Amino acid sequence: MRRPSAAAARAVAVTIVAAASVAACGISSTGTQSTSSNGGPSGTPIKVGISLSLSGNFSADGQACLRGYRLWAADVNSQGGLLGRPVRLVVLNDNSDPKTVQNNYAKLIAQDHVDLTLGPFSSLLTVPAAKVANRYGYAMTAGSATAPSVYSASLPNLFSTSAPVAQQMVPFANWVAALPPGQRPRSAAYAMVDDPFADPPVIRAQTILEKAGIATAYSNANAPYSKTTTAALAADAGKVAASHAQIVLIGSVDVPTVAAFINEFKRLRFNPQMIIAAAGPDQGQAFLNAVGISNADGIMVPNTWYGGFPDALSHLMVQEYIAKYGGTTSDINGDVAEAYSAGQVMADAVGSVGLSQPKIISFLHSRGTQVNTVQGLAHWGKYVKGKPSGENLKASAFVFQWQAGARFLQVLSLQGKPSPDIDASKPPWTG
Repeated sequence: MRRPSAAAARAVAVTIVAAASVAACGISSTGTQSTSSNGGPSGTPIKVGISLSLSGNFSADGQACLRGYRLWAADVNSQGGLLGRPVRLVVLNDNSDPKTVQNNYAKLIAQDHVDLTLGPFSSLLTVPAAKVANRYGYAMTAGSATAPSVYSASLPNLFSTSAPVAQQMVPFANWVAALPPGQRPRSAAYAMVDDPFADPPVIRAQTILEKAGIATAYSNANAPYSKTTTAALAADAGKVAASHAQIVLIGSVDVPTVAAFINEFKRLRFNPQMIIAAAGPDQGQAFLNAVGISNADGIMVPNTWYGGFPDALSHLMVQEYIAKYGGTTSDINGDVAEAYSAGQVMADAVGSVGLSQPKIISFLHSRGTQVNTVQGLAHWGKYVKGKPSGENLKASAFVFQWQAGARFLQVLSLQGKPSPDIDASKPPWTG
């Protein structure tokens, strides 16, 4: 294991609020010079270019990523900066649009002459963004880029810090497959919305469960739902209910998707033993409001990080987040940690090899490179042209479950045993 560089170690200490201002063309920290009488960073700032979805469909996630990046930059600057120089974020709004994100990174690199680039939110935007960065020879570290399309793009400059989405239901599938015969479900239904992020974890789980002898009562893997209105999803939920499957896996993209299924299941009095959804149940109060607190009991959802993650770096970031933004541990969106971890990886590389883009890329692909982040370890390995690339080979994945009293608990992990708190049987619907 390679010891983290001194710069990376400094970058996870105490937060100082970074001054920032909103401009018509984007968001940027104020000033061009920074000096400190007590030995803080000084000289010309290292400019870090980022495009984020500050409006459009991904705006909530984009804003969460912005908080993560700001926390990271503030930590770096409070502990001496990068290479002794202050970090300055230069952030543009891509309006959740792939074409705009390409234009933004071209502008950040060719016109704003940023020194480093960090990724946008979502796999959908990261692939085109990283292609632009690759054209200019820039490395890009990204926390919110985990769909198969990210890795199959085979980009030598792209490094994802989070667990591949296809792995994120693996802890659930392995746990179900290992249950004693008397507890193990006999049939499963797989319902997927046509989405490159939502479907892979369900498809991977289906393979594991079928191999374990769990019959497929319903699956639309070959023709995922293209219509996502409440009425259309309710009709699809009726097909799942008619299968009488004992467990249901939903390839969902948001709260409304999951709520449409759950509310229809409730209306039809279809009460499967287990339900897990790719996304939606992780959205806290919005999910509870949509389905009702009691009907959330037993529902599961995967994720790559949580506020109680037993990691020292994560614990520090959580404390800093609450000090700056308020709230509680459970209020912190996982996108915050994903963005922060992308910054940590880049800081580690710069602290080790400087600002040379070829050296950064080579360093992160080196066999001995392993970076500690708030999401756990990160490692990528050698790049082979034309082969999948960018996957964090050391990433962690977790499964969470809503339980009585609106408790949201981590119950499964990719590496560990199930929590004794896990409930293997969802309570009946109420109301």
